[in-house]
Amino acid sequence: MDDDGRYRDSRSDFIRGAKDIAKVAKKQVGKKVGRGVDKMADEYTRRSYKRFEEEDDDDDYAGAPGNDGGYYRNDSRANDDEGHSDSTEGHDEDDEIYEGEYQGIPRADSVKTSGMDGMTATPQAQQFRDMAAYEGERRKDQEELAQQYETILQECGHGKFQWTLYFVLGLALMADGVEIFVVGFVLPSAEKDMCLSEPNKGMLGLIVYLGMMVGAFVWGGLADRIGRRQTLLISLSINSVFAFFSSFVQGYSSFLFCRLASGVGIGGSIPIVFSYYSEFLAQEKRGEHLSWLCMFWMIGGIYASAMAWAIIPHYGWSFQMGSAYQFHSWRVFVLVCAFPSVAAISALTTMPESPRFYLENGKHDEAWMILKQVHDTNMRAKGYPERVFSVTTIKTVKQMDELVNLGDGAAWHEKWRIKLTSLFHQVWSNFQTVFSPQYRRTTYMMMAVWFSMSFSYYGLTVWFPDMIKYLQKQEYSSRTKVFVKEKVQHVTFNFTLENQVHRQGEYFNDKFMNLKMKSMVFEDSLFEECYFEDITSSNTFFKNCTFIATLFYNTDLFKYRLINSKLINSTFLHNKEGCLLSDISDENNAYMVYFVSFLGTLAVLPGNIVSALLMDKIGRLRMLAGSSVISCVSCFFLSFGNSESAMIALLCLFGGISIASWNALDVLTVELYPSDKRTTAFGFLNALCKLAAVLGISIFTSFVGITKAVPILFASGALAAGSFLALKLPETRGQVLQ
Repeated sequence: MDDDGRYRDSRSDFIRGAKDIAKVAKKQVGKKVGRGVDKMADEYTRRSYKRFEEEDDDDDYAGAPGNDGGYYRNDSRANDDEGHSDSTEGHDEDDEIYEGEYQGIPRADSVKTSGMDGMTATPQAQQFRDMAAYEGERRKDQEELAQQYETILQECGHGKFQWTLYFVLGLALMADGVEIFVVGFVLPSAEKDMCLSEPNKGMLGLIVYLGMMVGAFVWGGLADRIGRRQTLLISLSINSVFAFFSSFVQGYSSFLFCRLASGVGIGGSIPIVFSYYSEFLAQEKRGEHLSWLCMFWMIGGIYASAMAWAIIPHYGWSFQMGSAYQFHSWRVFVLVCAFPSVAAISALTTMPESPRFYLENGKHDEAWMILKQVHDTNMRAKGYPERVFSVTTIKTVKQMDELVNLGDGAAWHEKWRIKLTSLFHQVWSNFQTVFSPQYRRTTYMMMAVWFSMSFSYYGLTVWFPDMIKYLQKQEYSSRTKVFVKEKVQHVTFNFTLENQVHRQGEYFNDKFMNLKMKSMVFEDSLFEECYFEDITSSNTFFKNCTFIATLFYNTDLFKYRLINSKLINSTFLHNKEGCLLSDISDENNAYMVYFVSFLGTLAVLPGNIVSALLMDKIGRLRMLAGSSVISCVSCFFLSFGNSESAMIALLCLFGGISIASWNALDVLTVELYPSDKRTTAFGFLNALCKLAAVLGISIFTSFVGITKAVPILFASGALAAGSFLALKLPETRGQVLQ
């Protein structure tokens, strides 16, 4: 057999042996992997040496430099762990991509150490035995890759490609901003269709945050294993599907489930979007352009407010099929709010995966092609189409995962079970690494900062509108007219009765026809031979009243509106179907809610601009701590907000200041963790953020109408603690992306 033949046979045996080890090792996942792998490695090493010795001596496969037989020692792929792109240089038959190249199987040369230059220097069994040393080599590879990747991004430049990706990912972030506002805007209208009680309304308001909490954790972990782009597409698709369904379902339970699932889908957008975009940005552009990306969250809030203002009050935009199916204008609004997510999915299909993710997973050629695409797109847009992408070889990270090959005879469900089990263990292992000694202190500090920021911000932003509603009710109550011991006979009421209290009145042979009753209370009154027809009421009650020979025809004055009242020879005919609504709900109040949300969201624009321009100049920590301190001080001004206009102004002030803290926190989170753990850590911290939001909203809103001191004290204390802890974090300005 000639040298080439022996070389090919040796390489084939090597690869088959590696596959055998990979197959068995993978089945040991979740068991005592180390012991099993050690045993297999020893056996494989023994067999490998025996085969090589039988075929020829060491010179047959460790040839001198320049010989064709030099695959292990002198081939350009074997001299270091760097991948090599066949698309950039010529290659011969011996340099072909081997089977499993893109399935995660390490090349035979990718699992070597410096001892691989001579097969007798370091046995392969030691590679498997010493996992700590293996992980150390991975970290070294990642450090080298980080430096080289930064240089490559500098060569690619910042231009058309990054701006295109900016708008695509901005749509996904916009969908997240819309999701926050949807339920709050539809509640006043949806409660009429679904007869929602106060506890049900509260659960519907919180369910979105709970869904986003789950989604952030799940999708963040998956994005580090299966890719940023693919995970983002899946999460946005789930959001779009269930947002669409929630527009048509009728019952409260089904609507609640759809909004929960929609929240789970959109929960992955923030951790994935920032991680994805950061991996296309050079160091000097990263802080600024990630801050510009935050503006799309604001645009999402503006979009939701504007659409609610334009659609929901138009009650004529509706239809119904009997009493079983109703499609009112608020459902049109829910449908429209799904558009940003659908647009993001369509645009994202045209964008490539993160090349950094590919390099972290040993996929050199795919990463090289994407980086070349970035370079060529930017150079053509800048008028330099002749510039050639000079990078030919990029560092790839040593891989620890092996391919599971169950063979053609395995059942499909068994294959999927093994794949999902393996994926779960990989994601969970990655999450545990975030709390390893290397990252433990950083993670705990970031948890505290995220929690304090979210607790105060979401608590106050939901507390503000509730306080405004409370002030509106107080002002409305102050205009209540009171009538005592009035006597009315033979009078027809055919106009709106609103905000009145009638005590100890007597009504004889009166007609109440074709009218609306808003916030009407009759106490200790007598109605004799009266006639009520076509009455629509809200917040209207009859307390301790007596009805004698009175007819109720086509009204919504159900018996639960008659509190401790007596009915003598009185009749109810053709009662309207409906719900007991205790809140004041009219068009003017609805417009005010949308307008306040619109102003509050728009107010963050100055803070977004300032943070984007200064992020790379003053640093992430100064931006985060400084904005938190100023936000803390602004909280104290809330105690002076005793009117509706003052509360709106303070809401805008707080939102405009605190947005800089959020921008800095997003940038800092991206830069503190390495690429193979970035979305996992970001997703976990964002999930903690949503949990803090639920706690903050629940606690703050419980004090509405009772005291303002406690919410202000809680928010100020949380912001002060967050600003102090932020200064203990490491500054990442000027550092390459890990």
